[in-house]
Amino acid sequence: MTAAAEAVPGSNLAARIAAWRETARTLAGNRAALAGVVIVLVLALMALMAPLLAPADPDVQNLAQRLAPPSAHHLLGTDELGRDILSRILFGSRATLAVVAAIGLSVPAAGLAIGCLAGMSGGFVDLVLMRTADVFLAFPRLILALALVAAMGPGLSHALIAIGLAAWPPYARLARAETLALRGRDFIAAARLGGASPARILVHHIAPLCLPSLVVRASLDMAGVILTAAGLGFLGLGVAPPTAEWGAMIAAGRRFVLEQWWVAAAPGVAIAVATLGFNLLGEGLRDVLDPRQR
Repeated sequence: MTAAAEAVPGSNLAARIAAWRETARTLAGNRAALAGVVIVLVLALMALMAPLLAPADPDVQNLAQRLAPPSAHHLLGTDELGRDILSRILFGSRATLAVVAAIGLSVPAAGLAIGCLAGMSGGFVDLVLMRTADVFLAFPRLILALALVAAMGPGLSHALIAIGLAAWPPYARLARAETLALRGRDFIAAARLGGASPARILVHHIAPLCLPSLVVRASLDMAGVILTAAGLGFLGLGVAPPTAEWGAMIAAGRRFVLEQWWVAAAPGVAIAVATLGFNLLGEGLRDVLDPRQR
């Protein structure tokens, strides 16, 4: 192997490092995206350090302190069973971010694989996969997730499966569109002439180029995932009680929303802040990663 050939991997690595540095600088220069990063990081730290930050056990009931207003002892008040709301919000962030992490890592990857396979294969395979996606897209996400969880039974694992099954079609269609646009390009033809197999072209050439669009879509979609998870919790189909979960906390507090407003308002604000953070982060990543925005 020649010295020039040996230098290629190193130069590619240097180019990738430089590209990531430029991406980080661009992201840091976007104030909205930076605010989104800060909010998401704070939520992650809240979830990780909940046992240290929580002022009380989130599941311990104290009926003598039932529906106590915000005070120095209970900063966000207590719920109908006398449990500290701040502690339950901190621990409830774990369930919410667990759903976001699981969906954010698995669903875009599955959509990428399905969409790239459909775009590269064409014909019958493409027809079957895309018509299946159309069936899932025919139902609103929350309604479909609700039906699936109702069929499987309540629980976090079932909620994850339901949300994942309801969320994958847009990623698959986006990856398919990107694949159809890329498969006729000159560099793909050159790879074929060089003896690359369809699987190698798919994995090493097409899928990496589809990733930026899917990352942007996923970051923007996480706000919807949070709302869907909260909706399932609100309807009693999410995390089983007494485990803290923001949607279930709002459902429990809706009976007292006029007099003891803090019971439902506190988890509602938590959902709003989390949704805002992921929206800001997604818009910032779109500005950085989407070449059409540059």
